[in-house]
Amino acid sequence: MNSKLCCVVALGTALALSSCGKKLGQFSSDYFTVNPNPLELVGQNVPAQVTAKVPAKFFVKNAEVTVTPYLVYGDGQEVASQSYSFQGEKVRGNAPVISYEYGGTATIPANFAYTPAMAQSELQLGFTVQQGKKKYVLPRVTVANGVIATAALADAAGVNPALAPDAFQRIINEKYAADIMFLINRANIRADQLKTDAMAELRKEILATRGDSTLQLEELNIKSYASPDGTMEFNTRLAQDRENTTKSYLEGQLKKDKITEFGELTAQFTPEDWEGFQQLVAKSNIQDKALILSVLSTVKDPEQREREIRNLSNVFEELAEQILPQLRYSRITASVNVIGKSDEEIARLAATDPKALSVEEILYAATLTDDNAKRMQIYDQAVRLYPNDYRTWNDLGMTQYIARDYDAAKASFDRAAQLAGKGSEPAMNLGLIEMLNGDYAKANTLFGSAAGVDALGDALGVYYLKTGDNAAAVRAFGDSRTNNAALAQILTKDYSKAKQTLASINTPDATTYYLMAVLGARTNNESMLNTNLRQAIRLDSKLADAARRDLEFKGFNLSRALN
Repeated sequence: MNSKLCCVVALGTALALSSCGKKLGQFSSDYFTVNPNPLELVGQNVPAQVTAKVPAKFFVKNAEVTVTPYLVYGDGQEVASQSYSFQGEKVRGNAPVISYEYGGTATIPANFAYTPAMAQSELQLGFTVQQGKKKYVLPRVTVANGVIATAALADAAGVNPALAPDAFQRIINEKYAADIMFLINRANIRADQLKTDAMAELRKEILATRGDSTLQLEELNIKSYASPDGTMEFNTRLAQDRENTTKSYLEGQLKKDKITEFGELTAQFTPEDWEGFQQLVAKSNIQDKALILSVLSTVKDPEQREREIRNLSNVFEELAEQILPQLRYSRITASVNVIGKSDEEIARLAATDPKALSVEEILYAATLTDDNAKRMQIYDQAVRLYPNDYRTWNDLGMTQYIARDYDAAKASFDRAAQLAGKGSEPAMNLGLIEMLNGDYAKANTLFGSAAGVDALGDALGVYYLKTGDNAAAVRAFGDSRTNNAALAQILTKDYSKAKQTLASINTPDATTYYLMAVLGARTNNESMLNTNLRQAIRLDSKLADAARRDLEFKGFNLSRALN
């Protein structure tokens, strides 16, 4: 063999052996990119995707590398994510292959359960190499720094629990009615028709309104009818005459009883009560009922309709005896408003004599104040007076929750749930307690039992934030004007909407201003950042340290806000 050729072959063999036999060199941080960087909290986890771009002539052919992502934080604390392996071309295995000659790209997903100390942290990659029977560890490399933890501001404590509403109505309308029956073709009122039990009861209810400020006779109405036998012209006069005689009687009786306050007296008449006729026939056992109903539904002209029915000679006698007499009457209806206690009276009694209030009134009394401590006192009395009404327990729990006495709130919500039957407010409120405890699966089950509750949207919004579905959170919040709703909009980068939401919060707190400062940072508005961060710290001094560690404000001079 040519000596030069021998040298070339020998050199190639040496290079090939060296690519398999040499140890793998140290990885450089330049080989890796991380998305996102810095890391960002999503729900309760810190996810990341690390992309490795391995250069040519680096990854030896017989090496298998196991990469483990670590999040290092605090005083040397660390947590590991799932390990992933990659191998050279000479390794028999199932891991992705990295070419020695050309290099290659590898993806390393990572995920860490979040704790607040991770805001100041490093994402490091650890490498364990297996080459044949040799196993060794390469130095770690740091590929990202810190976690943006804005999502941690999602707060179930900021959701108002569902109120089980009262059914209090200050004005309740009640109607009382009595009929005056007439003989065929007559419009005069017979004496016995004024002595019926129904007429006596109607007069008693009307008399009760006289001089009673809690009863208001809002309206008196008369409706007079003629049966649909005879001509339309005759029946029109007859029905109108019955209206007039009934109205004259009622006006005289009101004058006799000295009833002067009765809103208005209205009257109408119906010449031929075909609708009433059809209803009575349908309920009867009259022979050929189906045939009569067929005529009523197919023949529209009143006079032709009457002729058709009269032609049913065998049936008409039954109609004349059983049905038609019931259609010759005037109905007097009294509309009476029962006026309940005023707000002032209810509030006074809630404070001095709660036993004088019905359950609806005492529940309503609690809605007359915005002072949570006072509402708690009222609901506590409600529980004592009406312990079997789930709403008293639920609403007491609501005030305890707002006061952050969560153990007491849970006990109240549990009792409400036992009594609730179909009431779904306690289920939603117990779901809030489970979110505070970090049991999101149980919270979700409870929220599923609370469908239709008005406050559920805000609770679900926080649930979705806590489980990392920010887009679903935005949908659940809808037009809610809360810190949590604004946070969802910030996390989905709808900064304009988030600013509108925060600006429309009726009682802004420290979190409101802190979120506005985050908006200032994300929109590069340093004045907005400092003004709102300063106000947030005034309301809650602990936020100064939080802001110093918050990567949302990295690159901004916070001295104006912190000093």
